[in-house]
Amino acid sequence: MIGVQDLRKGTTFIDDDDNLYRVLEYQHVKQGRGNATIKTTVQYLYNDGATYHFMDTKTYEQPALSAELLGEHAQFLKENIMVDLLTYDGQPIEVELPTTVDLKVTETAPGFKGDTASGGGKPATLETGVVITVPFFVAVGDTVRVDTRDGSYVTRV
Repeated sequence: MIGVQDLRKGTTFIDDDDNLYRVLEYQHVKQGRGNATIKTTVQYLYNDGATYHFMDTKTYEQPALSAELLGEHAQFLKENIMVDLLTYDGQPIEVELPTTVDLKVTETAPGFKGDTASGGGKPATLETGVVITVPFFVAVGDTVRVDTRDGSYVTRV
């Protein structure tokens, strides 16, 4: 048995008949009665390794989510970024990231004369630790826009 607070993309669970399931997609739709999911805007502050800390910019409350709960969203969290926090019964359950984030390139191979945007790509490590593929002309120190839905390079900023 799995509770609604544990049901999210990537979760694996066993049902009452010992069948193994993995959640590939999940959408919660609130029907007329019962508990609601509430969305508030919060600012990401920092992480201490296992927990990510946010601040509600209106109430100054500081909800926290585990790295496990954030999953892949954690790789796009940069200090002071504003995100939407979803809560269920007053407990934080998920963040919704903006569609794109701007992150600084901290490590990548140097480009060479003649490298073009249409000629392929190379891996680049960004300031949050996420590694994406960027065009050859992108260099260390550049800021790039990344699509948070799939981790793809959008443009150099």
